[in-house]
Amino acid sequence: MSEESWRTTRRAVLGGLAALPFAGRLAAADSAPLTRAIPADGARLPLIGMGTWITFNVGDDAGLRAQRSQVLQAFFEAGGGLIDSSPMYGSSEAVIGHALEQTGQPASLFSATKVWTWTQAGGVEEIEASRRLWGVERFDLLQVHNLLSWESHLETLRRMKAEGRLRYIGITTSHGRRHDDFEAVMRQEDIDFVQFTYNVLDREAEARLLPLAAERGLAVIINRPFRRGALFDRFAGHPLPDWAAEIDCANWAQFFLKFVVSHPAVTCAIPATSRVDHMAENMGVLYGRLPDADLRRRMIATIEAL
Repeated sequence: MSEESWRTTRRAVLGGLAALPFAGRLAAADSAPLTRAIPADGARLPLIGMGTWITFNVGDDAGLRAQRSQVLQAFFEAGGGLIDSSPMYGSSEAVIGHALEQTGQPASLFSATKVWTWTQAGGVEEIEASRRLWGVERFDLLQVHNLLSWESHLETLRRMKAEGRLRYIGITTSHGRRHDDFEAVMRQEDIDFVQFTYNVLDREAEARLLPLAAERGLAVIINRPFRRGALFDRFAGHPLPDWAAEIDCANWAQFFLKFVVSHPAVTCAIPATSRVDHMAENMGVLYGRLPDADLRRRMIATIEAL
């Protein structure tokens, strides 16, 4: 599915910014964003972060870079913190760096990227290249992307952490890949974060990964909370349930995100967007009620019945 078709579909499903509970401002002035603690040290992260796969891969196009800077500014104004990227995301890291230069680096910035190469020496070079592209002194979180050469890269990341050049270490997977291997690393290795796929339809992580993360005291970042936009495609013709107002959902985006971040083992979800109005919809999740266990079951039943 192309980015343009996703944006068109989402526009049809979610409507305009005027429908949002926080129209005119991206966050309620008298509210604090919902956060969850990082188990390693108790530091807190807003429940909604920002992914950059596809959406920030816009190369040197000045107009598109300016739009992404506006998206980033909206993210921070709404109380956002964690930005996630990877060297495999094309020009995304360079565009993040440009946007941070344009908007400034607020204290809330939590910089998270990945190492994604076969060799340990190559990983060291890649990390330094990413740091320069972002324009940060150090990363908050470095993750071994899709477990590629994870043994050697974890060695590098542990050394960086010991030297004070890195706050947290993590591993990632996506598409539901390699859960057995992923679980083994979670059990055996000294890490702080894990990242994997979870959404209202893709719930395989509930069986092992989420409980294990809670048991091991690992922070959890959730990718693909919208199934790369496929959830909007699937439910475009259906109205939001009336009872969604009980958990302050104004649109399907908030419905999908609230399901994800209401799981007690989830630290942060990282939806990606290229539009300010969609960012406002996503970030509305930081200001309102979350579903309890009974409502989570109702959300699943509603989705499966449509």
